[in-house]
Amino acid sequence: MAGTSSPEAVKKLLENMQGDLRGLSLECRKKFPPVKEAAESGIIKVKTIAARNTDILAALKENSSEVVQPFLMGCGTKEPKITQLCLAAIQRLMSHEVVSEAAAGNIINMLWQLMENSLEELKLLQTVLVLLTTNTVVHDEALSKAIVLCFRLHFTKDNITNNTAAATVRQVVTVVFERVVAEDERYKDAVDQPAAVQGNSNRRSVSTLKPCAKDAYMLFQDLCQLVNADAPYWLVGMTEMTRTFGLELLESVLNDFPQVFLQHQEFSFLLKERVCPLVIKLFSPNIKFRQGSTTSSSPAPVEKPYFPICMRLLRVVSVLIKQFYSLLVTECEIFLSLLVKFLDADKPQWLRAVAVESIHRLCVQPQLLRSFCQSYDMKQHSTKVFRDIVNALGSFIQSLFLVPSAGNTSATPNQTGSNASGNTGSAQTNPGVLGMGGGATVLPAFEYRGTWIPILNVTIQGSAKATYLEMLDKVEPPTIPEGYAMSVAFHCLLDLVRGITTMIEGELGEAETVIQTSVEATSLPAQSSEQDLQSVSDQSEKELVNRAVWEEMVNACWCGLLAALSLLLDASTDEAATENILKAELTMAALCGRLGLVTSRDAFITAICKGSLPPHYALTVLNSTTAALSSKCKSYSIQGQNVQMISPSSESHQQVVAVGQPLALQPQGTVMLTSKNIQCMRTLLNLAHFHGAVLGTSWQLVLATLQHLVWILGLKPSVGGALKPGRAVEGPSTVLTTAVMTDLPSISSMISKLFENSQYLDDVSLHHLINALCSLSLEAMDMAYGNNKEPSLFAVAKLLETGLVNMRRIEILWRPLTGHLLEVCQHPNSRMREWGAEALTSLIKAGLTFRHDPPLSQNQRLQLLLLNPLKELSNITHPDIRIKQLECVLQILQSQGDSLGPGWPLVLGVMGAIQSDQGESLIRTAFQCLQLVVTDFLPTMPCTCLQIVVEVAGSFGLHNQELNISLTSIGLLWNISDYFFQRGEIIEKELNKEEAVLQKQAEEKGVMLNRPFHPASPFDCLWLCLYAKLGELCVDPRPAVRKSAGQTLFSTIGAHGTLLQHSTWHTVVWKVLFHLLDRVRESSTTADKEKIESGGGNILIHHSRDTAEKQWAETWVLTLAGVARIFNTRRYLLQPLGDFSQAWDVLLDHIQSAALSKNNEVSLAALKSFQEILQIVSPVRDSEKPETPPAINVSVPLVVGTAATSLGRSFMRTDSIGERIGRYNGSELPVVTDEIEDLNLWWAAWNSWYRIGSESTRPPVTCDKLAFIPSQPFLTALIQIFPALYQHIKTGFSMDDLQKLGVILHGAVSVPISSDASPFILPSYTEAVLTSLQEAVLTALDVLQKAICVGSEGMQIMYPAIFDQLLAFVEFSCKPPQYGQLETKHIANAKYNQIQLFAPAEWVALNYVPFAERSLEVVVDLYQKTACHKAVVTEKVLQNIIKTLRIPLSLKYSCPSESTWKLAVSSLLKVLSIGLPVARQHASSGKFDSMWPELANTFEDFLFTKSTPPDNLSIQEFQKNESIDVEVVQLISTEILPYANFIPKEFVGQIMTMLNKGSIHSQSSSFTEAEIDIRMREEFSKVCFETLLQFSFSNKVTTPQEGYISRMALSVLLKRSQDVLHRYIEDERLSGKCPLPRQQVTEIIFVLKAVSTLIDSLKKTQPENVDSSTWAQVIALYPTLVECITCSSSEVCSALKEALVPFKDFMHPPAAKVQNGES
Repeated sequence: MAGTSSPEAVKKLLENMQGDLRGLSLECRKKFPPVKEAAESGIIKVKTIAARNTDILAALKENSSEVVQPFLMGCGTKEPKITQLCLAAIQRLMSHEVVSEAAAGNIINMLWQLMENSLEELKLLQTVLVLLTTNTVVHDEALSKAIVLCFRLHFTKDNITNNTAAATVRQVVTVVFERVVAEDERYKDAVDQPAAVQGNSNRRSVSTLKPCAKDAYMLFQDLCQLVNADAPYWLVGMTEMTRTFGLELLESVLNDFPQVFLQHQEFSFLLKERVCPLVIKLFSPNIKFRQGSTTSSSPAPVEKPYFPICMRLLRVVSVLIKQFYSLLVTECEIFLSLLVKFLDADKPQWLRAVAVESIHRLCVQPQLLRSFCQSYDMKQHSTKVFRDIVNALGSFIQSLFLVPSAGNTSATPNQTGSNASGNTGSAQTNPGVLGMGGGATVLPAFEYRGTWIPILNVTIQGSAKATYLEMLDKVEPPTIPEGYAMSVAFHCLLDLVRGITTMIEGELGEAETVIQTSVEATSLPAQSSEQDLQSVSDQSEKELVNRAVWEEMVNACWCGLLAALSLLLDASTDEAATENILKAELTMAALCGRLGLVTSRDAFITAICKGSLPPHYALTVLNSTTAALSSKCKSYSIQGQNVQMISPSSESHQQVVAVGQPLALQPQGTVMLTSKNIQCMRTLLNLAHFHGAVLGTSWQLVLATLQHLVWILGLKPSVGGALKPGRAVEGPSTVLTTAVMTDLPSISSMISKLFENSQYLDDVSLHHLINALCSLSLEAMDMAYGNNKEPSLFAVAKLLETGLVNMRRIEILWRPLTGHLLEVCQHPNSRMREWGAEALTSLIKAGLTFRHDPPLSQNQRLQLLLLNPLKELSNITHPDIRIKQLECVLQILQSQGDSLGPGWPLVLGVMGAIQSDQGESLIRTAFQCLQLVVTDFLPTMPCTCLQIVVEVAGSFGLHNQELNISLTSIGLLWNISDYFFQRGEIIEKELNKEEAVLQKQAEEKGVMLNRPFHPASPFDCLWLCLYAKLGELCVDPRPAVRKSAGQTLFSTIGAHGTLLQHSTWHTVVWKVLFHLLDRVRESSTTADKEKIESGGGNILIHHSRDTAEKQWAETWVLTLAGVARIFNTRRYLLQPLGDFSQAWDVLLDHIQSAALSKNNEVSLAALKSFQEILQIVSPVRDSEKPETPPAINVSVPLVVGTAATSLGRSFMRTDSIGERIGRYNGSELPVVTDEIEDLNLWWAAWNSWYRIGSESTRPPVTCDKLAFIPSQPFLTALIQIFPALYQHIKTGFSMDDLQKLGVILHGAVSVPISSDASPFILPSYTEAVLTSLQEAVLTALDVLQKAICVGSEGMQIMYPAIFDQLLAFVEFSCKPPQYGQLETKHIANAKYNQIQLFAPAEWVALNYVPFAERSLEVVVDLYQKTACHKAVVTEKVLQNIIKTLRIPLSLKYSCPSESTWKLAVSSLLKVLSIGLPVARQHASSGKFDSMWPELANTFEDFLFTKSTPPDNLSIQEFQKNESIDVEVVQLISTEILPYANFIPKEFVGQIMTMLNKGSIHSQSSSFTEAEIDIRMREEFSKVCFETLLQFSFSNKVTTPQEGYISRMALSVLLKRSQDVLHRYIEDERLSGKCPLPRQQVTEIIFVLKAVSTLIDSLKKTQPENVDSSTWAQVIALYPTLVECITCSSSEVCSALKEALVPFKDFMHPPAAKVQNGES
């Protein structure tokens, strides 16, 4: 009170007091002198006090009785003016707190008197109030008196006084209790006194209470007494009292000072013992009352509910429950039960309204509700109060709909006054009018089965602002407006839900954070002391207790709430109300979910779901849930009345906003969605959105509903799984209002957000979501079976969306997610499949591109997990799925190819899984992927995957759908091999590392390491796989593929084979090359010979490829050539391998079988390969047409000298990596076995060659048109091989071998040619040219003879055999060889058959003349070199030559070719010129004895041939031929006759006879007269003659034999001349005038010439050489000559002249006789 105690204030007080006293004295001066005096003495007193005391106020208080006295006396005058002045003065004193207790008592007594006199009543009340409020001096009796005074004033006649008094009473009561509070505050630190004994029934015993408390106690006790209509104990002097006022006072005390009652047991005792019984007693009329009994209402408490009391009682009850629930547990149970009863339908409307308001007050206090639950519902054998309250509300709401409200008040529209706060006349319009006029605003209301109840705006959310509980001025029960009770009950439900959920969720949140922090604390080892652990366990116990309470609360209320809310939801026509109901259902669902109460959670969710769908919509999930729930809820009842789950009413009062198709197997008609459905749907979405974590298995319900709604609204999934409005495919298309159309995008995005939010769910919830989606999807799949209707793709789309947003923890949901999508991909419905694949591939792509932590590159397991479903798709046969799969692979490659790492095998596996029967587009797409891999990604993939790449590429080669792909894939294999080659070292290193790891693992497991081509090194295995793949492709059914693969295989091995380890070559040879050869050989020999018309489409096929057999032939050719080339170029690698000789044999076997195949192309190629492996690098053209003759390089043989030395060098590697050769065996070069030493190989080759030769040249047994006859190029090539082969085997080449060779050469030459091929091979008949084959044969022999020439002595015995061979060929000039039984035509005849184009081919014998002639030249040549060789001499070679030449010579003009005999002559001359000396040399040995007769016969046959020259022979020709004859005679004269003594006599005789014959009988009888002189071979005769003569005379006779020959020759000659002349003379005589025949004339002329020649010759000879008898014979001719003079022929005459002239030399004197005799 600083203000009143300041010096200024005190001074003012003193002045005021003095003034008051002066005033008083003035007023009382006349009428009341005692008062005046008292006043004046008072002034003095005051002054005195002020003068004497420093603390003036204290002094004043001390003397207050005296100071106050004058004023009290003044009041006693009862004069209004004086009384007012005095009361004001007293009040001033009071306000300065200068009134003592005694003075106060005096003042109260004075006031009492005034009250009894009804004076200044308001001033009195004011004074009392000031007295009691300013200080606490008034106690006990005084206090009670003051209070009674106020009460008494309350019941006066004056309304203002009454009201003022009532207010004062209230204030005074409050003051009394405030004092208690203040007192407690003062003493709270003092030691408490021992508590009073509980249950003390003596209500006056308040000795333990402090003064203020005692007053309050007494006051409260008396209030109870008064309300109970009993006499008060303390408030003495009360005259009357109303119950309503008493109850109001009780309520205010209880409400304002709960702590007083809670802290003091005495007060608590009062509550229990006095207040509660009182309330219960007063309630009794309400409990017993049933509506319908009518009694006139009066203030007296009759047995009928009385609104003012009832309402106040409910207020008191509200306070008791709110403030003293903990003290009055049992009593509260009764009160609450009463409240519940008051809601019954048979209670008056107003009673139900106030009861609902009271319940509303409880509903906004969740902690209180919680206490109810703990105290009643959770105790055994106790009323389930909380549950009953909720159920009662539900029942109440239901009853409002089902029972017409109080006599159907809606018929009396004007029943509401202005008392419904905030809703004046809101229900005055009749509900039937609503919405009739288009412009009328629709009032918010509930409507159910015809009952229409408006919704009033009764309170604001969360506060129970009652209307009727506040009507303290009303005595009569008010009329309750329609809808009021419903509205309050509705708000009760909402506030109840809001309160409970907020409270529980708050506590849950706290509990969770506490647990979390404590767990975090304990997880730090330093802080985990026992105390902490203790706190954690306490915490969890508390948590358990709490959880039990929460669960009980929810279990108690959910059923009633759900029943009520469902009904309201169905009945609501107002969007805001609907929103509130849905919100309540949503929060309950979420709460149940958080507490794990599955049944209740599902029930609320089901309610929302049902609200979202059209009425009676057939959705199994919901219906089954509802059934389960209704069975649960049946067990709840309120006083025997069941709370039913309301099924939605069918008539809807909602605007229809959408019409669509139901999602069902057989959709019947359409269904409609109202705006309320859409609202419910939004709630459902919110629920899922914000409370997904607690939905658990209810996801099924939520998603099923959403799926159906989405379907009805016609939303279809689009990229990424989001839904977009799409037109329905079948049935009447969906009809949507514009309102919904604008909503759809937001609904769609909400649905998407819902799934996006799944990233915030914990793992378990996420699994629930996924499982729900999967089962939905399974249902959709079931529905889509067996028909091609549009399926519901909602679930699949959302699985995709969920997967995409949960990438960071994709591992936990990947398996169920993809497992299900894979099933979808196998669905027969194409749309379903398509989306399954879309979802799966999108997820895989997203998974791979997502930035995982750790990144995929470090988390291989995850990467494989992500890629695995891609591989699984390969098991699905639907092509559309596979296309998607491959497109996905392509995209993965394009975006992630660099980082696939361990995922490569899977990705490659996908490409490789494409089968040939899966359609072109699939294969093409897969191949595109592969191309991308090979071009871009080989370096990035682990080397272990390279083998897979090879296999996949190979598998594409084998696909027979698209040739181009097969061919391109072979190209890829080449690129791959190139890559291996370039990166060899890196790949090798990596593979070896990997191998080591695998090896280790295998050893640990104790198993063998199993991989193809083991034990080759891993890098080599890679190559081998590549080779093996190409090998497979080499036997593909399509020729183009075979060709390409073959070329690639051999190029690869050729180009990169050097990278292989040495030992691996063994595998290459046996497993790759020979294996391939076997397969090709087999396929070729079994291939079909049918003609193929066209190569697919309109491609024409060349005739050389028009059967499968011919196409396979090409493959065989390629393969064999390839293998041979490898053997050739890589011999330095192959030879050191142990089994090279076996390999060589196998290769030769293949060459042999190919060479002997009945196909010209193959056989020829086989020989080329043969040539190659013998390292004959021959420029044989690979001719397009088999008929064109190969150009032959004759100078094939290697120079023997350099062969051996250069081999080592010449086969050094030519590869770019030659320097790396060291890796084969240490740093050494592979030892090249000297090929000349390795004879076995060459002999094997020789044997093969021999087999090929003998088989191919053996004539066919039958002379069938179709017999296979080897072609010329083939034979040529075959023979051409020999020279090179011979180089290697010549050291061991024996006579036997030579025989074999001869057979083959002979056979080869004798093979005829097909007439249609002859123009290409044969020269025209007249040209003297050899065929290639013939050249080759001669070359072969040439090589041989040269080898023999330089060879050892032993080899020279082969000469005769060679001569034999050659001579056999020479004979061909006259008699061509036979080829078996085959009929051959002469070439000249065959030529013209070609006009008949398609006549069957004939076989044409070759023109052998040039060949025979060349052979002859060779023979001559050779003989010239070898005539002296022992073998040649011994083996009678010369004789054989002569014998052979005799054939053409004897035929002469009959020879097929004129050149032949001419050549034969010249050859004979050459041979003899060399051979005769040798023969003479060996004359004694007899080796040549048989030759002479042969030679004589030959001369004979030639010079006197039986063949006639052709008629057209010109004279010049004839002269030429004659000159040849002359040459022969000259040879005889120079080479034979001179050496007659070394020559057998018979032979010489034969020669002489011949010369003799020649000298005369040599004319031909066929000549014409004109030619006769030329044709007579005069020259020849002359030479013969001369020879005879010369031989006779020219040489010195050395032996008797010689002389004999010459003599014989002369005598023969002369005798002939004599005969001719004689005969001529005879004929001349006889003929008379007739001329003699021409030839006879010629003959005589010749003889005459001969005679003259002879004489000439004799003259020239040495005289001693001429025998005398010879002369005699010559001279004896003379007479005969003379006789001829008579002849008539002038020619004869001239010849005769010449003959006679020489005789002049014989005209000698006879003296010469002596001389002759001597000689």
